[in-house]
Amino acid sequence: MKKRSISIAGHRTSIALEDEFWILVQKISVEMHLSIPKLLELIENQKKSDNLASAIRLYVLDYSTKNKN
Repeated sequence: MKKRSISIAGHRTSIALEDEFWILVQKISVEMHLSIPKLLELIENQKKSDNLASAIRLYVLDYSTKNKN
């Protein structure tokens, strides 16, 4: 697990994810032409629970499934 502190929508938060998920977050942000904080803000606004790390994992899995090449 790697913990990172990031500003999302004007507030600081720490997020702990496995390295593999951070790599995919980076890849998705490049593909979507978004910074990582903007991508995480988008995910935060769509999440259905209070757990941002879980929402990120689910988003990455969903994105990866829909965008297989």
